[in-house]
Amino acid sequence: MDTETAVRRWIDAWRSAWPAEDVERIASAYADGPLYSSHPFRDPETARSYVERAFGEEKLVSCWFGEPVVDRERAAVEYWAVLRSPRGDEVTIAGCAFLRFGEDGRVVEHRDYWDQTNGAREPSSRWGR
Repeated sequence: MDTETAVRRWIDAWRSAWPAEDVERIASAYADGPLYSSHPFRDPETARSYVERAFGEEKLVSCWFGEPVVDRERAAVEYWAVLRSPRGDEVTIAGCAFLRFGEDGRVVEHRDYWDQTNGAREPSSRWGR
């Protein structure tokens, strides 16, 4: 599978599965193994373990994905999301996922870099291009 197709499938999986908290849909976009690094200072884990934990900690309010940048088997995708804690506080995260895809189109390496701020903020009109 070509990387352009693979990264668009990855975006579609997250865009539909995140609001539904569909662990299986997201996990199926990844190869097996501890290849998901959700922050530079965290140990890698599986995509399944990450989303199971994250879905228990916060609820998605809204999410956006930018246009992917593709080079051979790698892609970079900006993302933006408003999340709600169990206490009802909202936080906005903005970051970039750096992905490497295997021949079958599943992610074999995922590294995230992100930041957050308190409150709900939507991306600007120039974001994600």
